[in-house]
Amino acid sequence: MESKVVVPAQGKKITLQNGKLNVPENPIIPYIEGDGIGVDVTPAMLKVVDAAVEKAYKGERKISWMEIYTGEKSTQVYGQDVWLPAETLDLIREYRVAIKGPLTTPVGGGIRSLNVALRQELDLYICLRPVRYYQGTPSPVKHPELTDMVIFRENSEDIYAGIEWKADSADAEKVIKFLREEMGVKKIRFPEHCGIGIKPCSEEGTKRLVRAAIEYAIANDRDSVTLVHKGNIMKFTEG
Repeated sequence: MESKVVVPAQGKKITLQNGKLNVPENPIIPYIEGDGIGVDVTPAMLKVVDAAVEKAYKGERKISWMEIYTGEKSTQVYGQDVWLPAETLDLIREYRVAIKGPLTTPVGGGIRSLNVALRQELDLYICLRPVRYYQGTPSPVKHPELTDMVIFRENSEDIYAGIEWKADSADAEKVIKFLREEMGVKKIRFPEHCGIGIKPCSEEGTKRLVRAAIEYAIANDRDSVTLVHKGNIMKFTEG
């Protein structure tokens, strides 16, 4: 298939060397405009990031943006029902770093969530969320200036695997019937109108997430690592 993406004439790829990103002075970064408000917020985001890079590096560095496609715009570029083209996944893998706007949920079969599909296809197993206080913003706590943490959340397993069935659907009823009749489950409170989800949790997935958090803490001179779970209730997936 002929490429639908225009590669910038200026700029170089971000590469990976010895497990670390090698960022050139003029990196090419793919972006997905997104659906809905994406057409409004993504162009503004590009301007803000460009201004921040200009300010930080005094014109010595500049991002070359490369639009790639996922979601409704992808169906316009690649054809009907092509919500997540292989070219988009290949380019994200090739260029290492990408940014996306909000994505809609496709109507019909195939893909339940484009966000979940991207995470699973690219094995993006960490959701990394820095949390800190910015002076001058309102806060309900006494000492907001002490807020300084980085959250590592599982992004590919657990409920984020996206394995679920809508309430009152034939599939949900089938799963509920299996759980009750074959597995002896009696704890479904309202089985007549109940959505069902499955949360797979593996030892391998847990270890790589915890390892990444510990390595981050060491590399960034953090004081501690805290593991948060609900093992007192979910003994076999979080215990």
